[in-house]
Amino acid sequence: MSRTGARILVDQLVVHGAETAFCIPGESYIAVLDALRDAPIRLVVARHEAGAANMADAYGKLTGRPGICLVTRAPGATHAAVGLHAAYQDSTPLILLVGQVPRAHRGREAFQELDYSRLFGEMAKWVVEVEDAAAFPEVAARAFHVSTSGRPGPVVVALPEDVLSEEADVA
Repeated sequence: MSRTGARILVDQLVVHGAETAFCIPGESYIAVLDALRDAPIRLVVARHEAGAANMADAYGKLTGRPGICLVTRAPGATHAAVGLHAAYQDSTPLILLVGQVPRAHRGREAFQELDYSRLFGEMAKWVVEVEDAAAFPEVAARAFHVSTSGRPGPVVVALPEDVLSEEADVA
């Protein structure tokens, strides 16, 4: 069955037991928001990215499962860094899903482009940018595993806009 990367990502969140996600809606990952509409995941909209990340951090602390946080690229990501750092310091499982410029625009100073590996490298257990829609099942499985294994902590998954709309045929 062919689905968009956004739909595959949301389906994988459900497969891995995500029940609640915290966000500031943003255009850079609007395809994920559309896919969440029909998913059994409660979406809590915060008023600021730091608040959404702190809510995901609190969820991780209370449940022992990764708190899921979605923010838009660059300014949204930098605001979420506050909650991500707290999760890292407190060994809290958290998965930050952050919008990213399309792959063809990377490295060209595109609008709100940011290198998430450089930004979050010191405060996350793993930072990854999804390269194609078919990779979402593997990336999601690894994100949940890394976030909860050993010393728990945050994981950052960058979502290029074009990968979210790309179609793939995966189980």
